[in-house]
Amino acid sequence: MNAKVDHFDPIVFERPGVTLTRSQVDAFGREIDALREEIMVDLGEQDARYIRRLVRTQKGMELAGRGLLFLGVLPPAWLAGTALLSVSKILENMEIGHNVMHAQWDWLGDPALDSSTYDWDNTCPAEQWKHSHNYMHHTFTNVVGKDRDVGYGIMRMSEEQRWNPAYLFQPAYNWVLASLFQWGVAFHDLEVERVLKGEKSFAEYRAQRRKIMKKVRKQVGKDYLLFPLLAGPFAPWVLAGNATANLTRNLWSYLIIFCGHFTEHAEMFSEAEIENETRGQWYLRQLLGSSNLEGGPLFHIMSGNLSHQIEHHLFPDMPSNRYKQVAPKVREIAERYGLHYNSGRLSRQFGTVLKRINRLALPSRRKPKNATV
Repeated sequence: MNAKVDHFDPIVFERPGVTLTRSQVDAFGREIDALREEIMVDLGEQDARYIRRLVRTQKGMELAGRGLLFLGVLPPAWLAGTALLSVSKILENMEIGHNVMHAQWDWLGDPALDSSTYDWDNTCPAEQWKHSHNYMHHTFTNVVGKDRDVGYGIMRMSEEQRWNPAYLFQPAYNWVLASLFQWGVAFHDLEVERVLKGEKSFAEYRAQRRKIMKKVRKQVGKDYLLFPLLAGPFAPWVLAGNATANLTRNLWSYLIIFCGHFTEHAEMFSEAEIENETRGQWYLRQLLGSSNLEGGPLFHIMSGNLSHQIEHHLFPDMPSNRYKQVAPKVREIAERYGLHYNSGRLSRQFGTVLKRINRLALPSRRKPKNATV
C-alpha cells in the first residue's frame, strides 16, 4: 500500500515498495487492537481446560520419565524415561512457564498459573527473566542497543552492531550457546558489559548474581544430586538421563527462539527509529522483526506456540492457544498494507538463521548508519 505525499498526513514508515502515512499506520494499529480485543473478550472455559489439561500432561510425563530413569540400567527404560523427561521439560519451559510468566493466564485467578508467583524449571530466576524478557525484549524488540536479546551480548546479529574480530568465531560458539541455552538466559540480565563500562554498579551486579546462584543451586541440586542419589546404584543412569533431557530442552529452545527472531528477513531497528513511537508503529516493529514457523498442532504446542512468534510479539499477554486462530487475520491485515509476513518451515527458517550468523561474523561491506557496540 503506497501513499501520496501529503503535508497534513506525512509518510512515517518506508520500506522498499511500501510507504505508509501517519493515518495509515494509525489505522493499522486500530485493526490490530480490535483483533486483540475480539479474542480477549472471548476467553473462557475452553481455554482454562486447555492449560490445565496441558499442566496435568506435563506433570504426568515428568513423573513417568523420572520413574523410568530409576530403571535406566535397562536401555529401553532409559530411552523412554529420557524422552518423556525431555518433552516434559520442553512443555514446562515453553508452553507453560514462558506463557504463564507473560501473564497469559492471570485472568483465571489460579495461584498455580499466576505470573507474579510462578517459577519455572530453569536456572534463570523468574523475576530477572521477566525484566530482561517481558520488559526489555518485548518493549524494545530488535532495537539494536536496547534489546539485549539481539546477539545476547556475545553475537553480532545486525549490520548496525560494530564488528570486532571475536565475531569471526560466532559460527562455532553459536552451538555452545545452543547447548547451554538455559545458562545463557540465566546470566543474560547480569549485563556484564555494562558493569565493565561503569554503566552498572558492581553492587547491583552482585545482588543479581546471588539470586541467580540461588536458583542455579536449586536446579543443579534437583537434577544432578537429589534424583541421582535417590536412585542409589542406578545413579549414573539417572544423572545421564537428566543431563540429556536438559541438553535436549536447551537445543530445542534455542532453535525455536532463534528461528523466531533472527531469520534472514527479520528486521532490526535503531534507537532513532523508535523516538516518539506510536502504538501503530510499535505493532509494525513487532510484525517486521519476527518470523513464524509452519507445522502441525503438536509442533505448535512443543514450541510453546512461539512458532507464531509474530502473533506472540503483537499480543504477548494473549493465551498462546489462541495464536493459531488470530494468525490468518494478522496475515491478511499485513498483506493488505503491503507488509511482509515472514513465515516458513522450520528447516528453511533455520537455514536463513545460520546464513545470517555466518554472514555477520565477517565485517560489513558498507559502513553501518548507526553502529553500536
